[in-house]
Amino acid sequence: MSVNKAILVGNLGKDPELRYTPSGTAVCTFSLATTDRFKNKQGEQQDRTEWHNIVAWAGLAEICGKYLTKGKQVYIEGRIQSRSYDDRDGNKRYITEIVASEMQMLSRSGEQGSSGAGGSRPASQSNESAGSSQEPPFNPDDDIPF
Repeated sequence: MSVNKAILVGNLGKDPELRYTPSGTAVCTFSLATTDRFKNKQGEQQDRTEWHNIVAWAGLAEICGKYLTKGKQVYIEGRIQSRSYDDRDGNKRYITEIVASEMQMLSRSGEQGSSGAGGSRPASQSNESAGSSQEPPFNPDDDIPF
């Protein structure tokens, strides 16, 4: 058995880019920043920001393209995927991205980067069957035990 699951809460670095494949499938890409805060050896507060490439497909892509904007805080759940491509000069490039399966807006309408709940239900890539077990939706107001 293996598990490939990523859970991120962060802020969009720029407005999402919504495109369609030649067959008409929606694909939305955007960058998400997560920041770790820690104290250095001198006891000074430091921030370390990681940038994540996010890709959403089909209905979830259209939702992301319609509702997300630069600076918004979102919850993203998905899987880590690496792929390669050839750049304009013919050089092989490698990229690691998160293929989103769920997204929940955390910023309230009109706010940037707030931790308030923006929706009652996360948007999902596919609808699970009613009988399957599923994790409860992320609620930023819940106490986190760590």
